[in-house]
Amino acid sequence: MTRHGQIVNLRPERRAEYLRLHAAVWPQVEATLTRNNIRNYTIFLIEDTLIAYYEHVGEDHDADMAAIAADPATREWWTLTDPCQAPWGAGPPSGAGGPWRDATEVWHLD
Repeated sequence: MTRHGQIVNLRPERRAEYLRLHAAVWPQVEATLTRNNIRNYTIFLIEDTLIAYYEHVGEDHDADMAAIAADPATREWWTLTDPCQAPWGAGPPSGAGGPWRDATEVWHLD
C-alpha cells in the first residue's frame, strides 16, 4: 500500500458547485476508483485549497491511474469538476486528472 497526497486550488466562484458535486459523487466514479485499487480517498478543504489523500493498494499505480483516466464516466465527471479547480503553486500537475499537484510524503505515524 502506498499513500498519496495532492493539492489544488478551488476557484472561489465555483466553490458551491464543487461542494454540491462532491455531496453526491457518482457511483460509477467511485466504482472505478475502487476497481483500480484506490482506498481511503478523502478530500479536505481549507479556505480555497483542496487537499486529497488516498491509499493505493495495487501493484502498478501508473497503470491504475491510466485506467481511471480512460474511464468514460470519470472523464465526464472531470468535465464538471476540473473547471472548479486551478493549479496550486508553480509545480507540474500530477497528470492523473486535472490540475492536481502531487505532494511528497515526509512523515507517517502507523
